[in-house]
Amino acid sequence: MAIEQATLGGGCFWCLDAVFRDLRGISHVVSGYAGGQVARPSYEAVCTGRTGHAEVVQIDFDPATLSYGDLLRVFFAIHDPTTLNRQGHDAGTQYRSIILTHSPEQEAAARAVIAEIAASGIWEKKIVTEVTPLAEFYPAEEYHQNYFAKNPNAGYCRAVVAPKVAKFRQAFLSRLVTS
Repeated sequence: MAIEQATLGGGCFWCLDAVFRDLRGISHVVSGYAGGQVARPSYEAVCTGRTGHAEVVQIDFDPATLSYGDLLRVFFAIHDPTTLNRQGHDAGTQYRSIILTHSPEQEAAARAVIAEIAASGIWEKKIVTEVTPLAEFYPAEEYHQNYFAKNPNAGYCRAVVAPKVAKFRQAFLSRLVTS
């Protein structure tokens, strides 16, 4: 089994982390920061919007079970790729829609999926997702890892993460990890 990595940002990493942990073919998810200019940024620094980093998740997946293209199709279904530097009430460059590619093949696949989704008419507005090679990934602080599972009753989790996870589970029932 050859494991590949994907690094994706689409708003708060707590939402992406919670969704991708439920997807069959994914073996590991780490919340973190990428796409900026500051080495080893802290959450507090990233929240200022001055480091250039986005909140992202880095995902280890088995392409024999879940193709990179299908992973991206889930990604585009769980966030709004047409809003620049925001998802819902979360605003700032750290919440931008971004695909940080690990190879030229991933870049080509990302651009193809964006073109496919744009042509489908699912979104009325233009997709603004940034596609760029991954330079460096920095894992977020431990308390951000698997945040939703550890804090399901926190206000943000109940109001934002839980509905997003429920919508994902309904839409992708056949792709969920079974216990």
